[in-house]
Amino acid sequence: MTAPVRRRTVLFAGGAALTGGSVVGGSLIGGGTAPAAAALAPEAAADAQIAAILGRIRPPRFPDRRYDVTDFGAVGDDATDCTAAIRTAIETCHRDGGGHVVVPAGDYRTGAVHLLSRVDLHLAAGARLAFSQDPAAYLPVVPTRYEGTECYNYSAFVYAYGQRDIAVTGAGVLDGRADATHWWDWTGGPPPNEGPDKTLLIQMAEAGVPVEQRVFGAGHNLRPNLLQFNRCENVLLEGITVKDSPMWNLHPVLCRNVTIRGVTVDSPDGPNNDGIDPESCTDVLIENCTISTGDDCIAFKSGKDADGRRVNVPARYAVVRNCEMADGNGGVTAGSETSGGVLDLFVRDCRMSSPHLERAIRIKSNPNRGGTIANIDVRRVEVGQAADSAIEIVLNYANVTTGGYPPDVHGITISRLTVASAPRALNLLGLTDDPLRDIRLHQCRFDAITEDNVIENVEGLRLDQVWINGTRVDN
Repeated sequence: MTAPVRRRTVLFAGGAALTGGSVVGGSLIGGGTAPAAAALAPEAAADAQIAAILGRIRPPRFPDRRYDVTDFGAVGDDATDCTAAIRTAIETCHRDGGGHVVVPAGDYRTGAVHLLSRVDLHLAAGARLAFSQDPAAYLPVVPTRYEGTECYNYSAFVYAYGQRDIAVTGAGVLDGRADATHWWDWTGGPPPNEGPDKTLLIQMAEAGVPVEQRVFGAGHNLRPNLLQFNRCENVLLEGITVKDSPMWNLHPVLCRNVTIRGVTVDSPDGPNNDGIDPESCTDVLIENCTISTGDDCIAFKSGKDADGRRVNVPARYAVVRNCEMADGNGGVTAGSETSGGVLDLFVRDCRMSSPHLERAIRIKSNPNRGGTIANIDVRRVEVGQAADSAIEIVLNYANVTTGGYPPDVHGITISRLTVASAPRALNLLGLTDDPLRDIRLHQCRFDAITEDNVIENVEGLRLDQVWINGTRVDN
Protein backbone atom coordinates (compact mmCIF):
# COMPACT_ATOMS: atom_id res chain seq x y z
CA MET A 1 0.00 0.00 0.00
CA THR A 2 0.96 3.64 -0.39
CA ALA A 3 3.16 5.11 2.35
CA PRO A 4 1.65 7.74 4.68
CA VAL A 5 1.25 11.10 3.04
CA ARG A 6 1.98 14.59 4.34
CA ARG A 7 1.21 18.15 3.30
CA ARG A 8 -0.86 18.39 0.14
CA THR A 9 -1.17 14.93 -1.30
CA VAL A 10 -2.85 13.06 -4.07
CA LEU A 11 -3.27 9.32 -3.82
CA PHE A 12 -4.52 7.19 -6.66
CA ALA A 13 -5.92 3.84 -5.65
CA GLY A 14 -7.17 1.70 -8.47
CA GLY A 15 -7.26 4.68 -10.76
CA ALA A 16 -9.30 7.02 -8.56
CA ALA A 17 -8.10 10.38 -7.26
CA LEU A 18 -8.61 11.57 -3.72
CA THR A 19 -7.81 15.23 -3.22
CA GLY A 20 -9.95 17.97 -1.78
CA GLY A 21 -13.14 15.98 -2.37
CA SER A 22 -14.44 12.49 -3.04
CA VAL A 23 -14.87 10.42 -6.15
CA VAL A 24 -18.35 9.41 -7.22
CA GLY A 25 -18.90 7.61 -10.50
CA GLY A 26 -15.49 8.64 -11.78
CA SER A 27 -16.03 12.41 -11.35
CA LEU A 28 -14.46 14.56 -8.66
CA ILE A 29 -16.76 16.32 -6.20
CA GLY A 30 -15.32 19.39 -4.53
CA GLY A 31 -12.57 19.84 -7.08
CA GLY A 32 -12.53 21.31 -10.54
CA THR A 33 -10.90 21.19 -13.93
CA ALA A 34 -8.94 24.12 -15.27
CA PRO A 35 -10.31 25.34 -18.56
CA ALA A 36 -8.47 23.94 -21.55
CA ALA A 37 -7.82 27.48 -22.77
CA ALA A 38 -5.72 28.12 -19.68
CA ALA A 39 -3.12 25.73 -21.09
CA LEU A 40 -2.51 27.88 -24.14
CA ALA A 41 -0.58 30.69 -22.45
CA PRO A 42 2.12 28.52 -20.81
CA GLU A 43 2.44 26.40 -23.96
CA ALA A 44 2.96 29.52 -26.05
CA ALA A 45 5.56 30.76 -23.60
CA ALA A 46 7.38 27.42 -23.75
CA ASP A 47 7.31 27.48 -27.55
CA ALA A 48 8.82 30.95 -27.51
CA GLN A 49 11.61 29.77 -25.21
CA ILE A 50 12.34 26.82 -27.49
CA ALA A 51 12.50 29.13 -30.50
CA ALA A 52 14.94 31.39 -28.68
CA ILE A 53 17.17 28.46 -27.70
CA LEU A 54 17.19 27.01 -31.21
CA GLY A 55 17.91 30.45 -32.61
CA ARG A 56 21.17 30.54 -30.63
CA ILE A 57 22.34 27.03 -31.50
CA ARG A 58 24.51 26.85 -34.61
CA PRO A 59 26.50 23.71 -35.47
CA PRO A 60 30.11 24.45 -36.35
CA ARG A 61 31.21 24.64 -39.97
CA PHE A 62 34.57 23.47 -41.23
CA PRO A 63 36.82 24.33 -44.19
CA ASP A 64 36.54 21.96 -47.11
CA ARG A 65 39.84 20.18 -46.45
CA ARG A 66 40.15 16.45 -45.86
CA TYR A 67 42.88 14.58 -44.01
CA ASP A 68 42.65 10.80 -44.42
CA VAL A 69 44.19 9.07 -41.40
CA THR A 70 45.60 6.32 -43.62
CA ASP A 71 47.81 8.97 -45.25
CA PHE A 72 49.37 9.45 -41.81
CA GLY A 73 50.03 5.75 -41.22
CA ALA A 74 46.76 4.43 -39.79
CA VAL A 75 45.84 0.89 -40.85
CA GLY A 76 42.32 -0.45 -40.42
CA ASP A 77 43.36 -4.04 -39.77
CA ASP A 78 42.10 -4.28 -36.17
CA ALA A 79 45.68 -4.85 -35.04
CA THR A 80 47.91 -1.83 -35.78
CA ASP A 81 48.10 0.85 -33.08
CA CYS A 82 46.83 3.95 -34.90
CA THR A 83 47.02 6.39 -31.98
CA ALA A 84 49.98 8.38 -33.30
CA ALA A 85 48.65 8.49 -36.86
CA ILE A 86 45.26 9.82 -35.79
CA ARG A 87 46.89 12.38 -33.48
CA THR A 88 49.16 13.61 -36.27
CA ALA A 89 46.24 13.94 -38.68
CA ILE A 90 44.30 16.02 -36.13
CA GLU A 91 47.28 18.24 -35.34
CA THR A 92 47.98 18.80 -39.04
CA CYS A 93 44.34 19.67 -39.76
CA HIS A 94 44.27 22.09 -36.83
CA ARG A 95 47.55 23.72 -37.83
CA ASP A 96 46.30 24.23 -41.40
CA GLY A 97 43.22 26.08 -40.14
CA GLY A 98 40.77 23.21 -39.83
CA GLY A 99 38.81 20.72 -41.86
CA HIS A 100 37.77 17.08 -41.74
CA VAL A 101 39.96 14.27 -40.40
CA VAL A 102 38.52 11.24 -42.17
CA VAL A 103 38.59 7.68 -40.87
CA PRO A 104 37.71 5.42 -43.83
CA ALA A 105 36.11 1.97 -43.55
CA GLY A 106 38.13 -0.40 -41.41
CA ASP A 107 38.86 -1.30 -37.78
CA TYR A 108 41.38 1.05 -36.22
CA ARG A 109 42.95 0.26 -32.85
CA THR A 110 43.69 3.41 -30.88
CA GLY A 111 44.25 4.98 -27.50
CA ALA A 112 43.06 8.44 -26.50
CA VAL A 113 41.99 10.76 -29.33
CA HIS A 114 42.26 14.47 -28.46
CA LEU A 115 40.37 16.88 -30.71
CA LEU A 116 41.55 20.40 -31.46
CA SER A 117 39.69 23.51 -32.62
CA ARG A 118 38.28 23.59 -36.13
CA VAL A 119 38.55 19.82 -36.54
CA ASP A 120 35.72 17.46 -37.53
CA LEU A 121 36.63 13.83 -36.85
CA HIS A 122 34.57 12.09 -39.54
CA LEU A 123 34.03 8.34 -39.38
CA ALA A 124 32.95 6.97 -42.74
CA ALA A 125 30.43 4.14 -43.00
CA GLY A 126 32.19 0.94 -41.98
CA ALA A 127 34.79 2.77 -39.89
CA ARG A 128 35.32 1.66 -36.30
CA LEU A 129 37.61 3.14 -33.71
CA ALA A 130 38.38 0.18 -31.44
CA PHE A 131 39.69 1.72 -28.24
CA SER A 132 42.47 0.09 -26.28
CA GLN A 133 41.55 -1.88 -23.18
CA ASP A 134 44.83 -0.83 -21.54
CA PRO A 135 44.34 2.06 -19.08
CA ALA A 136 47.85 3.30 -19.86
CA ALA A 137 46.58 4.29 -23.32
CA TYR A 138 44.64 7.14 -21.64
CA LEU A 139 47.55 8.76 -19.85
CA PRO A 140 48.79 11.33 -19.03
CA VAL A 141 45.90 12.47 -16.86
CA VAL A 142 43.71 15.36 -18.00
CA PRO A 143 41.34 17.78 -16.25
CA THR A 144 37.93 16.13 -16.11
CA ARG A 145 34.74 15.84 -14.09
CA TYR A 146 34.06 12.47 -12.51
CA GLU A 147 30.42 12.05 -11.48
CA GLY A 148 30.10 15.78 -10.93
CA THR A 149 33.43 16.39 -9.15
CA GLU A 150 36.45 17.92 -10.87
CA CYS A 151 39.81 16.16 -10.79
CA TYR A 152 42.64 14.91 -12.98
CA ASN A 153 42.10 11.40 -14.26
CA TYR A 154 42.43 9.13 -17.26
CA SER A 155 41.52 10.87 -20.50
CA ALA A 156 38.16 10.18 -22.05
CA PHE A 157 38.65 8.02 -25.12
CA VAL A 158 37.69 11.03 -27.28
CA TYR A 159 38.54 14.22 -25.43
CA ALA A 160 38.80 17.97 -25.90
CA TYR A 161 39.48 20.78 -23.45
CA GLY A 162 38.90 24.47 -24.12
CA GLN A 163 38.43 24.01 -27.88
CA ARG A 164 36.07 25.73 -30.32
CA ASP A 165 34.32 24.37 -33.41
CA ILE A 166 34.78 20.63 -32.97
CA ALA A 167 32.78 17.68 -34.19
CA VAL A 168 32.60 13.91 -34.42
CA THR A 169 30.43 12.94 -37.37
CA GLY A 170 29.67 10.17 -39.85
CA ALA A 171 28.16 6.70 -39.87
CA GLY A 172 31.05 4.95 -38.11
CA VAL A 173 31.40 3.51 -34.61
CA LEU A 174 33.23 4.52 -31.44
CA ASP A 175 33.68 1.17 -29.69
CA GLY A 176 34.82 1.50 -26.08
CA ARG A 177 35.33 -2.27 -25.80
CA ALA A 178 34.58 -2.23 -22.09
CA ASP A 179 33.44 -5.54 -20.65
CA ALA A 180 33.31 -7.58 -17.48
CA THR A 181 37.11 -7.80 -17.26
CA HIS A 182 37.98 -4.33 -18.62
CA TRP A 183 36.75 -1.17 -16.84
CA TRP A 184 33.36 -2.51 -15.71
CA ASP A 185 35.01 -4.72 -13.09
CA TRP A 186 36.22 -1.53 -11.38
CA THR A 187 32.68 -0.85 -10.15
CA GLY A 188 32.58 -3.52 -7.46
CA GLY A 189 33.69 -6.94 -6.40
CA PRO A 190 37.14 -7.65 -4.99
CA PRO A 191 39.78 -4.90 -4.95
CA PRO A 192 40.96 -3.03 -6.78
CA ASN A 193 37.73 -1.14 -7.44
CA GLU A 194 36.59 2.45 -7.62
CA GLY A 195 35.03 2.64 -4.16
CA PRO A 196 38.03 3.99 -2.21
CA ASP A 197 38.91 6.48 -4.95
CA LYS A 198 35.36 7.80 -5.17
CA THR A 199 35.34 8.32 -1.41
CA LEU A 200 38.74 10.03 -1.52
CA LEU A 201 37.67 12.37 -4.32
CA ILE A 202 34.53 13.45 -2.47
CA GLN A 203 36.56 14.01 0.70
CA MET A 204 39.03 16.17 -1.24
CA ALA A 205 36.22 18.27 -2.67
CA GLU A 206 34.54 18.69 0.72
CA ALA A 207 37.88 19.78 2.21
CA GLY A 208 38.48 22.33 -0.55
CA VAL A 209 41.58 20.62 -1.93
CA PRO A 210 42.54 22.45 -5.17
CA VAL A 211 41.55 20.58 -8.32
CA GLU A 212 45.20 20.42 -9.45
CA GLN A 213 45.96 18.30 -6.40
CA ARG A 214 43.13 15.82 -6.98
CA VAL A 215 45.21 13.55 -9.21
CA PHE A 216 44.07 10.02 -9.99
CA GLY A 217 44.83 7.98 -13.12
CA ALA A 218 47.53 5.30 -12.82
CA GLY A 219 47.22 3.31 -9.62
CA HIS A 220 43.60 4.40 -9.18
CA ASN A 221 40.28 3.12 -10.44
CA LEU A 222 38.09 5.98 -11.58
CA ARG A 223 36.69 5.05 -14.97
CA PRO A 224 36.86 7.51 -17.89
CA ASN A 225 34.05 8.49 -20.23
CA LEU A 226 33.92 7.35 -23.82
CA LEU A 227 33.67 10.97 -25.00
CA GLN A 228 34.09 14.12 -22.95
CA PHE A 229 34.35 17.67 -24.27
CA ASN A 230 35.26 20.00 -21.40
CA ARG A 231 34.79 23.78 -21.58
CA CYS A 232 34.31 23.78 -25.35
CA GLU A 233 32.17 25.96 -27.61
CA ASN A 234 30.33 25.05 -30.81
CA VAL A 235 30.14 21.27 -30.58
CA LEU A 236 28.56 18.81 -33.02
CA LEU A 237 28.07 15.06 -32.60
CA GLU A 238 26.17 13.66 -35.56
CA GLY A 239 25.40 10.26 -37.05
CA ILE A 240 27.87 8.19 -35.07
CA THR A 241 27.23 5.05 -33.03
CA VAL A 242 28.84 4.68 -29.61
CA LYS A 243 28.97 1.47 -27.63
CA ASP A 244 30.39 -0.19 -24.54
CA SER A 245 31.80 2.78 -22.69
CA PRO A 246 33.58 2.33 -19.35
CA MET A 247 30.88 4.59 -17.85
CA TRP A 248 28.98 7.63 -19.21
CA ASN A 249 29.07 7.57 -23.01
CA LEU A 250 28.72 11.18 -24.27
CA HIS A 251 29.58 13.79 -21.66
CA PRO A 252 29.85 17.45 -22.67
CA VAL A 253 30.92 19.47 -19.61
CA LEU A 254 30.69 23.25 -19.21
CA CYS A 255 30.15 23.57 -22.96
CA ARG A 256 28.13 26.10 -24.92
CA ASN A 257 26.27 25.60 -28.20
CA VAL A 258 26.04 21.80 -28.38
CA THR A 259 24.23 19.83 -31.09
CA ILE A 260 23.84 16.05 -30.73
CA ARG A 261 21.93 14.74 -33.73
CA GLY A 262 21.16 11.30 -35.14
CA VAL A 263 23.48 9.53 -32.69
CA THR A 264 22.96 5.90 -31.63
CA VAL A 265 24.01 4.87 -28.14
CA ASP A 266 24.17 1.07 -27.98
CA SER A 267 25.46 0.42 -24.49
CA PRO A 268 22.83 -1.45 -22.46
CA ASP A 269 25.08 -3.78 -20.51
CA GLY A 270 27.57 -1.69 -18.54
CA PRO A 271 27.22 -0.08 -15.10
CA ASN A 272 26.65 3.70 -14.98
CA ASN A 273 26.53 3.63 -18.77
CA ASP A 274 24.47 6.80 -19.21
CA GLY A 275 23.84 7.65 -22.84
CA ILE A 276 24.08 11.44 -23.15
CA ASP A 277 24.92 13.57 -20.10
CA PRO A 278 25.17 17.32 -20.75
CA GLU A 279 26.64 18.70 -17.53
CA SER A 280 26.60 22.42 -16.76
CA CYS A 281 26.11 23.11 -20.47
CA THR A 282 24.20 26.00 -22.04
CA ASP A 283 22.22 25.89 -25.30
CA VAL A 284 21.95 22.18 -26.07
CA LEU A 285 19.97 20.43 -28.80
CA ILE A 286 19.58 16.63 -28.71
CA GLU A 287 17.48 15.32 -31.57
CA ASN A 288 16.76 12.15 -33.57
CA CYS A 289 18.91 9.99 -31.29
CA THR A 290 18.36 6.32 -30.41
CA ILE A 291 19.54 5.29 -26.96
CA SER A 292 19.77 2.04 -25.00
CA THR A 293 21.92 2.06 -21.87
CA GLY A 294 22.66 0.44 -18.55
CA ASP A 295 21.68 3.66 -16.75
CA ASP A 296 19.89 6.90 -17.68
CA CYS A 297 19.41 7.50 -21.40
CA ILE A 298 19.70 11.31 -21.30
CA ALA A 299 20.65 12.95 -18.00
CA PHE A 300 21.13 16.68 -17.41
CA LYS A 301 23.62 17.36 -14.63
CA SER A 302 25.39 20.29 -12.99
CA GLY A 303 27.96 19.10 -10.48
CA LYS A 304 27.87 17.22 -7.22
CA ASP A 305 27.64 18.55 -3.67
CA ALA A 306 30.46 20.87 -2.52
CA ASP A 307 32.33 20.82 -5.81
CA GLY A 308 29.17 21.46 -7.80
CA ARG A 309 28.44 24.48 -5.63
CA ARG A 310 32.02 25.69 -6.07
CA VAL A 311 31.73 25.65 -9.87
CA ASN A 312 28.08 26.74 -9.66
CA VAL A 313 27.12 26.52 -13.34
CA PRO A 314 23.66 25.18 -14.22
CA ALA A 315 22.58 22.98 -17.07
CA ARG A 316 20.39 25.47 -18.89
CA TYR A 317 18.48 26.03 -22.13
CA ALA A 318 18.16 22.58 -23.66
CA VAL A 319 15.81 20.94 -26.16
CA VAL A 320 15.38 17.18 -26.53
CA ARG A 321 13.18 16.14 -29.44
CA ASN A 322 12.33 13.17 -31.65
CA CYS A 323 14.47 10.71 -29.71
CA GLU A 324 13.85 7.03 -29.00
CA MET A 325 14.83 5.32 -25.75
CA ALA A 326 14.85 1.63 -24.91
CA ASP A 327 16.76 0.19 -21.92
CA GLY A 328 17.69 2.60 -19.16
CA ASN A 329 17.03 3.69 -15.59
CA GLY A 330 15.40 6.84 -16.93
CA GLY A 331 14.42 8.10 -20.37
CA VAL A 332 15.00 11.84 -19.84
CA THR A 333 16.46 12.67 -16.44
CA ALA A 334 17.63 15.62 -14.38
CA GLY A 335 20.16 14.60 -11.75
CA SER A 336 21.27 13.21 -9.55
CA GLU A 337 24.18 15.70 -9.78
CA THR A 338 22.13 18.90 -9.53
CA SER A 339 24.17 21.23 -7.32
CA GLY A 340 24.51 23.93 -9.98
CA GLY A 341 20.85 23.67 -11.02
CA VAL A 342 18.93 22.36 -14.02
CA LEU A 343 16.80 25.00 -15.71
CA ASP A 344 14.78 25.55 -18.87
CA LEU A 345 14.69 22.01 -20.24
CA PHE A 346 12.19 21.19 -22.99
CA VAL A 347 11.34 17.66 -24.15
CA ARG A 348 9.23 17.10 -27.25
CA ASP A 349 7.96 14.19 -29.37
CA CYS A 350 10.00 11.34 -27.89
CA ARG A 351 9.23 7.61 -27.75
CA MET A 352 10.29 5.27 -24.98
CA SER A 353 9.63 1.59 -24.37
CA SER A 354 11.40 -1.45 -22.95
CA PRO A 355 10.85 -4.02 -20.22
CA HIS A 356 14.20 -2.66 -18.96
CA LEU A 357 13.20 1.02 -19.08
CA GLU A 358 12.54 1.78 -15.44
CA ARG A 359 11.17 5.33 -15.73
CA ALA A 360 10.28 7.65 -18.58
CA ILE A 361 10.71 11.09 -16.95
CA ARG A 362 12.92 11.21 -13.88
CA ILE A 363 14.12 14.03 -11.61
CA LYS A 364 16.34 12.95 -8.71
CA SER A 365 18.23 14.85 -6.05
CA ASN A 366 18.70 15.03 -2.28
CA PRO A 367 19.43 17.62 0.42
CA ASN A 368 23.20 17.19 0.06
CA ARG A 369 23.00 18.24 -3.61
CA GLY A 370 21.08 21.51 -3.54
CA GLY A 371 20.47 23.49 -6.71
CA THR A 372 17.32 24.73 -8.38
CA ILE A 373 15.48 22.45 -10.80
CA ALA A 374 12.82 24.50 -12.52
CA ASN A 375 11.00 25.19 -15.78
CA ILE A 376 11.08 21.61 -17.03
CA ASP A 377 8.50 21.23 -19.81
CA VAL A 378 7.70 17.85 -21.37
CA ARG A 379 5.23 17.46 -24.21
CA ARG A 380 4.07 14.66 -26.51
CA VAL A 381 6.00 11.70 -25.15
CA GLU A 382 4.82 8.16 -25.95
CA VAL A 383 5.76 5.45 -23.47
CA GLY A 384 5.05 1.86 -24.43
CA GLN A 385 6.31 -0.16 -21.49
CA ALA A 386 8.07 0.99 -18.34
CA ALA A 387 9.26 -1.22 -15.50
CA ASP A 388 8.66 1.16 -12.58
CA SER A 389 7.05 4.60 -12.25
CA ALA A 390 6.33 6.39 -15.53
CA ILE A 391 7.10 9.74 -13.87
CA GLU A 392 9.42 9.99 -10.88
CA ILE A 393 10.43 13.17 -9.06
CA VAL A 394 12.20 12.42 -5.77
CA LEU A 395 14.30 14.36 -3.29
CA ASN A 396 15.56 11.34 -1.35
CA TYR A 397 17.99 9.99 -3.97
CA ALA A 398 20.33 7.35 -2.53
CA ASN A 399 18.07 7.35 0.58
CA VAL A 400 19.49 10.70 1.75
CA THR A 401 16.77 12.73 3.48
CA THR A 402 18.76 15.22 5.55
CA GLY A 403 21.41 17.75 4.65
CA GLY A 404 22.20 21.42 4.56
CA TYR A 405 21.41 22.05 0.87
CA PRO A 406 17.82 21.12 0.06
CA PRO A 407 17.12 21.40 -3.67
CA ASP A 408 14.42 23.75 -4.93
CA VAL A 409 12.28 21.77 -7.38
CA HIS A 410 9.32 23.59 -8.91
CA GLY A 411 7.68 24.48 -12.19
CA ILE A 412 7.46 21.02 -13.81
CA THR A 413 4.93 20.63 -16.64
CA ILE A 414 4.19 17.33 -18.40
CA SER A 415 1.64 17.46 -21.18
CA ARG A 416 0.26 14.86 -23.59
CA LEU A 417 2.29 12.00 -22.22
CA THR A 418 0.78 8.56 -22.82
CA VAL A 419 1.80 5.32 -21.15
CA ALA A 420 0.61 1.94 -22.40
CA SER A 421 1.88 -0.07 -19.43
CA ALA A 422 3.72 0.59 -16.16
CA PRO A 423 3.39 -0.52 -12.56
CA ARG A 424 2.88 3.05 -11.34
CA ALA A 425 2.00 6.35 -12.97
CA LEU A 426 3.55 8.76 -10.44
CA ASN A 427 6.22 8.61 -7.76
CA LEU A 428 6.52 12.13 -6.34
CA LEU A 429 8.49 12.43 -3.12
CA GLY A 430 9.33 15.78 -1.61
CA LEU A 431 10.65 16.17 1.92
CA THR A 432 8.80 17.39 4.99
CA ASP A 433 10.64 20.72 5.03
CA ASP A 434 11.35 20.79 1.30
CA PRO A 435 8.23 19.99 -0.73
CA LEU A 436 8.03 19.66 -4.48
CA ARG A 437 6.09 22.63 -5.83
CA ASP A 438 3.95 23.51 -8.82
CA ILE A 439 3.88 20.24 -10.74
CA ARG A 440 1.32 20.09 -13.52
CA LEU A 441 0.11 17.21 -15.67
CA HIS A 442 -2.04 18.13 -18.64
CA GLN A 443 -3.79 15.75 -21.08
CA CYS A 444 -1.88 12.66 -19.90
CA ARG A 445 -3.04 9.06 -20.04
CA PHE A 446 -1.72 6.10 -18.07
CA ASP A 447 -3.01 2.61 -18.90
CA ALA A 448 -2.40 -0.85 -17.42
CA ILE A 449 -1.30 0.69 -14.10
CA THR A 450 -1.12 -1.97 -11.39
CA GLU A 451 0.09 -0.12 -8.27
CA ASP A 452 -0.99 2.91 -6.26
CA ASN A 453 0.84 6.15 -6.90
CA VAL A 454 3.08 7.45 -4.16
CA ILE A 455 2.85 11.20 -3.60
CA GLU A 456 4.29 12.86 -0.50
CA ASN A 457 5.10 16.46 0.34
CA VAL A 458 3.92 18.08 -2.88
CA GLU A 459 2.49 21.59 -2.99
CA GLY A 460 0.53 22.81 -5.98
CA LEU A 461 0.03 19.54 -7.86
CA ARG A 462 -2.39 20.17 -10.71
CA LEU A 463 -4.04 17.46 -12.78
CA ASP A 464 -5.88 18.59 -15.89
CA GLN A 465 -7.44 16.00 -18.20
CA VAL A 466 -5.42 13.14 -16.69
CA TRP A 467 -6.63 9.55 -17.03
CA ILE A 468 -5.46 6.47 -15.15
CA ASN A 469 -6.80 3.10 -16.21
CA GLY A 470 -9.67 4.83 -18.01
CA THR A 471 -10.74 6.98 -15.07
CA ARG A 472 -10.34 10.74 -15.20
CA VAL A 473 -8.54 12.00 -12.08
CA ASP A 474 -8.46 15.78 -12.42
CA ASN A 475 -8.23 18.09 -9.44
